[in-house]
Order: sequence, then C-alpha cells, then structure tokens
Amino acid sequence: MNPVKIGICGLGTVGRGSLEVLTRNSVEIAGRAGRDIVVSHVGARGGADIEGVTVSRDIFAVADDPQVDILVESIGGTGVAKELILRAIANGKHIVTANKALIAEHGNELFAAATNAGVTVAYEAAVAGGIPIVKAMREGLAANKIEWLAGIINGTGNFILTEMRDKGRDFDDVLAEAQARGYAEADPTFDVEGIDAAHKLVILASLAFGIPLQFDKVYTEGISKISTSDVDYADELGYSIKHLGVTRRTEQGIELRVHPTMISKSQLIANVNGVMNAVLVKGDAVGPTLYYGPGAGAEPTASSIVADIVDIARSLAVDPQHRVPFLGFHTQSLSDTPVLDIGSIETGYYLRMSAQDKPGVLSKVAQILSDRGISIEAIIQKEAAAGTDYVPLIILTSRSVENKLMAAITDIEALPAIGGAVTRIRVEALG
Repeated sequence: MNPVKIGICGLGTVGRGSLEVLTRNSVEIAGRAGRDIVVSHVGARGGADIEGVTVSRDIFAVADDPQVDILVESIGGTGVAKELILRAIANGKHIVTANKALIAEHGNELFAAATNAGVTVAYEAAVAGGIPIVKAMREGLAANKIEWLAGIINGTGNFILTEMRDKGRDFDDVLAEAQARGYAEADPTFDVEGIDAAHKLVILASLAFGIPLQFDKVYTEGISKISTSDVDYADELGYSIKHLGVTRRTEQGIELRVHPTMISKSQLIANVNGVMNAVLVKGDAVGPTLYYGPGAGAEPTASSIVADIVDIARSLAVDPQHRVPFLGFHTQSLSDTPVLDIGSIETGYYLRMSAQDKPGVLSKVAQILSDRGISIEAIIQKEAAAGTDYVPLIILTSRSVENKLMAAITDIEALPAIGGAVTRIRVEALG
C-alpha cells in the first residue's frame, strides 16, 4: 500500500514538534495507521534543510503539490492560514490544524468547503493541546446528551492564578514571569483577557450541543483585575479562583462564557495547577468526566496532530458521508438553539466592597440584595486597616440572575458608606 504523504506548513514550535514525532515514532504510527506515513514536503518561509524532504519557501507550494495527501497547517493566524487551507481543500487535500482561532471564527466556512470537496478538516490540537477532548466529545460521549462543560483551557492564566494563590504574588509580578518563561506573549491579551480560551470554548460548545460555531456570541472576561486579596478571601471561604470556560444547556438557550470563577476546593478541577489544562464534561448517561493534561507545548500538541493524521489515514478509503462529522453532528442536524446574553445567566456571586465601619451599613447592603431577590449565603467582615474607617466586606450570594445582581451592585455602589467599585466574581457549583 502506498504511503500517506504529509505536507507541513510552518516550522515553528508546533510544526517542528510534529515533524519530530512523525519521524521518531514512524514504526508505531505506521502500525496504527496500517500504512507508512511520511513527510514529503515542508513549507517554511525561513527555509530549512531536511533530509529526504522537499522544502519550499512558498507555503502555497505545499497546497499545490499533487503528491501531498494531508496538509498540516501550523502557521497560525486567520488570514494566510485560511487562504492556504481553502486552496489545499480545493486541491483535494485533507487538513490537520492546531489553529483554534481559525476554527472558531471560520470553521463553518472551512467545513462547508471540505464537505463539498469530500475531504476532512481535523483539529484535535486546537483545543487543550495534547488532551484528546475533541475525539472524546465527538465519539466517546456520542451516546450522551451533554448538559454542561467547564474547562481550564488556557495554561497561562492558570499558571498566573496558581502562583497568586500558592505564593501570594500579585498579577503583574506573575505575568512578567510567565512572559519570561515563554508561557505568555509580549502582548498577553489573548491569554489573560480570555480570548484564547473563548476560541476553544466555542469549539467545545459546538461539539457538546450540536450548534454552529459562533465566536461572536461568547462572553469573555479576563483575570487582570483579580487581586491577591480576592484569592485569599476565596481560600478562606473554601474556594479556588480559576479562569473557566463554561457552556451549559438551559431551557432558554446555551450559556457560552469565559471568566474568573470561584469553585469549591473539593472539586478535582479546582486542583488543576500551573500550566495544565482540564475539561469537566457532564453527560446525562455517563455523569461527570474529567480530561486532564498539557494544553500546549511542541510534543503534546504534536501528539494530537499526529493522532488526527492517523485517523485520516485510516479513513482515506471511507465514503466521506460515513466519516465522523466535523462537529460530531451531521450538518443537517445542527441546532439553531440561541446563545444567551450574559445578563440572562444564573450563578452564585462573590462580592467584595470597602464599607465604612459603622452600624447599619451591612443591613443596607443586605436590604438591597433582598429587594432584588438575592439571598446571602456567607459574609466575611475584616477589621479596618490602620488610619482608615473602611473595612473589607465580602459576601457570597445564592444563585441569581446576572441582570438582577448587576442592578443590585449599582445600588450598593451608590451608598455613601461604600467606597469605590464592588468587585464581582461568579461562583459555580459544577454539580
């Protein structure tokens, strides 16, 4: 049987990692695929010297090479990468990519083009690096009606929050270390403001609920405003703060949100630390399942890329209509269930405010919450710092609709006895 020939576009961290794993583990990979898999063409704008492999500075030469069966896109971005993939699809090539932004923002278009051409677009490495969560959602949990999922799907943010909790460091200090270690880019916005996690969550939500990819609908909130005092108070209350992607099916629609979240320290996912990722999925038949592992890195990502290559190699002779659907559901079965506005979601809340240390203030705050139908579940009131008559007041609320909670916060901030803005962090039971 003829070998499957691979073209790799981009020789950065992911591209080189994939080349290394394909070369080093060629015997095992061939045994699993049922035929040899060889890299025959690499597109690298900086050039390279790879024995036995054609190297082109023009990455589009790989997409046009009639010998290439599967093109691995590892250049990143959503401009040139999209153009490259569409050209390769038009030339009848299967695609493997780790590009979560491209899938989240343009996946619907790419999948439609691939369907028309009878080829596959595989993207396991786009979500949670080396964790095979896409395969688990599309195949392993196919019997289930997914109720909700929550994920730590950005290692940089998780590293920062772990350091803040374990070592009492502030956000800016840990961010600088994350950049020095290469965990965060010089411009860390995608990581710390939740955009990277939002890309991944959109993909997971489509796999979970059979809805089209809708990146423009996801609510995104970062961790840059989380203080060490919030981390400490959360710990005192029995919680950890994690930057979670959460999506849930409700009677009204689909929740789709990324934000700092307080979760009980007794939850397994609360103990996922450092740069590791984890996704907790609740299915109606299986119950809660947890998927844990490295979310980035050359070889963890390559592990998922090569797994996709093997899957495609196994199914080359399969009628396209009988391959696993791109989003786990056949196109005609995708749902138009609406994505909810963040104001409609319901969670518990952590509120931190600076209140004057005098009688009646707490009762006024409690009355405002009560008027909005919001119950108080826990209160911490600390002593005033030297030289001030304001004290930190921390409140945990019952589950409440966000719009009502935000209206209550507006009223609380208007009280003369409350100094400055009220900090709000959502609380999830994940039960």
